[in-house]
Amino acid sequence: MSSASSEKVPVRVYGGPTTLIEYGGLRFVTDPTFDAPGEYPMPFPGDHKLVKTDPAAITAADLGRVDAVLLSHDEHDDNLDHAGRAFLAEVPVVFTTVSGADRLGGNAHGLAFWQTDELKRPDGGTVTITGLPARHGPEGCEPITGDVVGFMLTSDDLPSVYVSGDNANLEHVKEIAEKFAPVDTAVLFLGGARMDFAFDNALLTLDSALGAEAAKILGARRVVPAHYDSWAHFQEGRKEIEAAFSEAGLADRLDFAR
Repeated sequence: MSSASSEKVPVRVYGGPTTLIEYGGLRFVTDPTFDAPGEYPMPFPGDHKLVKTDPAAITAADLGRVDAVLLSHDEHDDNLDHAGRAFLAEVPVVFTTVSGADRLGGNAHGLAFWQTDELKRPDGGTVTITGLPARHGPEGCEPITGDVVGFMLTSDDLPSVYVSGDNANLEHVKEIAEKFAPVDTAVLFLGGARMDFAFDNALLTLDSALGAEAAKILGARRVVPAHYDSWAHFQEGRKEIEAAFSEAGLADRLDFAR
């Protein structure tokens, strides 16, 4: 896709995993997190907490009209905090995991891997939302970390947009590439999230080097990093992302969209 075509898909990153994607006249928000910095208890033995270190760059009220939320999972506060949870009721539809839709109820719509749904564009066209495979940690992690889903936005006359969600598995990225590559814009949740008490400190999301590899696999023309700041358990930030993409010869694909 040409860079001109990409201009049809504005993306803004507001801290943590929260982004705004304007696509076909519709406005999508990913994993809404708007709380002030603070601590969240975790359901593990011991006194473990998620720690939010920085405020979001925007409030829910500042966003204006939102047509849909793309919620990779509902069970972790760094992807759906208190203010984000309240915000869900204000949007027409929330796409998320099948189990998450059961927990949230209301306007939540579960997408299994490869399942699709459609939204009407203001101009009469259609946006297709496809649920995509994702795994929030090493093999076998699901009973502890829970289900997670990624998303692809496609439309006849627009370049594709991939939202990874909290995925740590490149094999899933390869499956996605087989169906959708080349992808125009990949919103990759990075940060190299780890916790020393969980899964022998294994990655819970992609780190910077794996993010660069994912970009290659997808043939992504533009990569918008998200989920790499504002929380203490994110191990890598912008500096590490820039270094890894430079090392991979992909520095020109990065768009921090701040």
